[in-house]
Amino acid sequence: MEMNQVRYFLAVCEHRNFTHAANASNVSQPSLTVAIKKLEEELGGALFLRDRAGCRLTPLGKLLRPRLEKVHAEMREAKADAIRHTNLERVPIGIALGETIGHSRIAEAVERFRARMPQAEIELIVAQPDALLAGLREGEFDVVITAQDVSPELYRIDHIYRESYRVVVAKGHALANNDAVTLEALAATRLLDRPNCEMRDALHGICADHGHRLYAAYRSNRVDWLLALARQGSGAVVLPQTAIPKDPDLVSLPIEHIEVARDVSALRYRQQASRPETNALIRELSSG
Repeated sequence: MEMNQVRYFLAVCEHRNFTHAANASNVSQPSLTVAIKKLEEELGGALFLRDRAGCRLTPLGKLLRPRLEKVHAEMREAKADAIRHTNLERVPIGIALGETIGHSRIAEAVERFRARMPQAEIELIVAQPDALLAGLREGEFDVVITAQDVSPELYRIDHIYRESYRVVVAKGHALANNDAVTLEALAATRLLDRPNCEMRDALHGICADHGHRLYAAYRSNRVDWLLALARQGSGAVVLPQTAIPKDPDLVSLPIEHIEVARDVSALRYRQQASRPETNALIRELSSG
């Protein structure tokens, strides 16, 4: 089935006359008639009954008309999308994020960016560290937002923000009323551990230097699961500040006398040309 056959069929449906339909379609009547005949052969039956008044649909034609109208509408939509994309009326930008990158700060920056550049279409993908960098190198993503240490020879690194880690517990937890959590208190608390945390080894090392050993009652690579466990009182989870949701059932506390913090950056692959739109997005991410 060819798209011109569908177009001619719908023109005949509208005008109920082969001559008028051919004129409206800017094609000769013989060409339109041949196209309709080929369509009928392909679909296995007559689509129109011709008489002195013009023509009318057969039962098969009536059955197929709404389907072919849908095909035609989708074809026009696809063509319009292609034209808009070619003319840069729409600019797709892929952003990949680490699992613990806070939602609100990045979402606000992206919305400010789209207010200035409404033709941008943003895709947000959350992925594991290795997948983030592999996708950036392969061109799947334009920007990766992460706290990973990477080679400046391979990646352009733009600092976005620095944030502290905090201890998150349920509102009824024994630590909830404290102003801060000491390392001693943290070592005496059941922890909810995230093995793929960027600062995990650093935190364990700091505690060991002060003579404390951390104990994890639960482990998960998913922040949402650790927060669900914390919410029901199963233990404490240490998370970067922007990854902590605003939740009346949770309390977050700083770690006393030490700074456990990370730098979050936007990465671009040096071997991939950076578009002006991506550069504008980076500036917006860094301005917040």
